[in-house]
Parts: sequence; structure tokens; C-alpha cells
Amino acid sequence: MKPAFGNRSRNSTSSRAGGGFGEGLARWTRRFIAGAILMTFVLIGGTATRVWQVARIDDTTPADAIVVLGAAQYSGTPSSVFEARLEQAYKLYKRGVAPQIITVGGKQEGDEYTEAASGKMYLSDRGIPSSAITAVETGSDTLLSIDAVSSEMASQGINSAVLVSDPWHSLRTRTMARDTGLEAWTAPTRQGPAVFTRESQLHGIARETGALLWYQLTHFSADFPYTAGQ
Repeated sequence: MKPAFGNRSRNSTSSRAGGGFGEGLARWTRRFIAGAILMTFVLIGGTATRVWQVARIDDTTPADAIVVLGAAQYSGTPSSVFEARLEQAYKLYKRGVAPQIITVGGKQEGDEYTEAASGKMYLSDRGIPSSAITAVETGSDTLLSIDAVSSEMASQGINSAVLVSDPWHSLRTRTMARDTGLEAWTAPTRQGPAVFTRESQLHGIARETGALLWYQLTHFSADFPYTAGQ
């Protein structure tokens, strides 16, 4: 009888040991998942806060050029989003922030004009000399546009730029520009659909938070659809 009792004791001990290992593994798995979720929320929240903080910066330090990021245009007429950016560039130029403006942006299929060309026409109509405006007519997203501007500025032997876009776009454009080697800071527009309503502001922050995280993770662009109005 004793040997049988001893076998039951060893089996019970083995079962408890196996159960303890399984319970411990499950407990550490739960902790790992909870920690990963917490870190994800911290990362997203921190990035959104930085997007909001940089959106509030209006740095008009003199530079070699004022760079206007393109947006939609219709047969040469800038959309309301693009017009707001161009008006900001016009004001900065008139204040003497930089001796030239660079407009940038290609065109969608079927378009007659590029974003850069329509921007240059708009500024020329506002009285800025054509010789003071360079249209970089390439770039279908932010990253390609910044790369094109960087190449153009390098060919001119200049390196510092004030970037003009919507407030929420500022951090990502500045990050990309600095990654290309440009000395860049931001003076975004304070008018237009991107800042009209609380809904458009929250949408802009969420959009740029996701796009910036994607860029920092992959160094590829991610221009998510913009729905604030054109």
C-alpha cells in the first residue's frame, strides 16, 4: 500500500508544479500584453501632444526661402486649403522673412495644372514678382514634395526654409525636411478649413499623429485623406 501512496504523492506534486508553471506563464503573458497596450497609448498620446505643440509654433526667423506645401487646385485655382497656405506665404514674404517663395506639388491624373504652378500664378496675381517664386512641379505626397524641395534648394546653394502648411501638418513636414538635411522651421497658416472647427482640428491632429508614427517607423510617406473641406 505504501508504494501506491507514494506514487499518488509524486503525481500530485508533479501536477501542482505543472499547474504553477502554466499559471505563471499566463500571468506574465497578461502583464506583457497590458504593458504593450499601455506603451502604445503612451506613444500615440505623446505624438499627438507634440503634433499639437508644434502646430502652435509660429517661427518667422529669416530664412533662404518660404516653402509652401501644395494642396488641391482646380484648373489653376487653389482650393480653400491651398489658398490659406499661399496667403500665409504672401504675408511672410511681405514681412521680409525670405527673399523667395517655393511652391511645391505635382498634379493628379487629368489635371491641367500642377499644384506648384497654380500656387505660383496665385502669388504672381497678388503682386509678388515671378522671379521671386520657384515652382517645383513634382511631388504627389508630403515626403516626395519635401525631397523635391530639398533637391531644388541644394541646386540653388541654399539650405534654410520656413515651411508653410496647415498647423497640424507642421511637425511632420519639419521632421521630413530636417531628415533631408535642411534647416527648417514652421509658420503655418491660421485660417482655412483646417482650423475652422473643433472637428477639423481633432481630425487634423489624429491624421497627422498616424502619419507621423508611420513615417518614423518606416520612413515612407502616409498622406491619409483630408476631409476638412476643400
